[in-house]
Amino acid sequence: MAVLGIATTGVAHADTLGAGNAAFSRGNYSGAARLLLPLAERGNARAQAMVGFMYATGQGLPQAYDAAGYWYRLAAEQGDGTAQYLLGLAYDKGQGVPQDDVAAYKWLNLAAAHAPKRNRENFAKLRNAVASKMSRGQIAAGQWHSLRWPVASPF
Repeated sequence: MAVLGIATTGVAHADTLGAGNAAFSRGNYSGAARLLLPLAERGNARAQAMVGFMYATGQGLPQAYDAAGYWYRLAAEQGDGTAQYLLGLAYDKGQGVPQDDVAAYKWLNLAAAHAPKRNRENFAKLRNAVASKMSRGQIAAGQWHSLRWPVASPF
């Protein structure tokens, strides 16, 4: 009986995530926020990435880059590639997090490494654009942090 309860909870989360995605796609941003925020608070990485995006863009939630960075980090640390990509962009621009090329490189490198084939090249291009303004030492540091992830990292 306990196993059934866990399976039902997982299905409910998937249904809520799907409903939140659908609401967002339809432009019902406040409805999407109502559905996704509780999931994000319970640790759903995909919902966290979406909530971060909603904060960054001001769609359904007040625009707040610091809140976006918070949610991106939570999801990125769970391995969500979209959140890793968005967190890398945030570090590149200094939006909601301190501007930091090494951290941007790290997160964009992880996003490229874990991305589906259709996104991998674009993520790598953005990582390489960040690398073009970095020293060799900074690139090496970004690569080192990427390789050590998910071991404790300062970023």
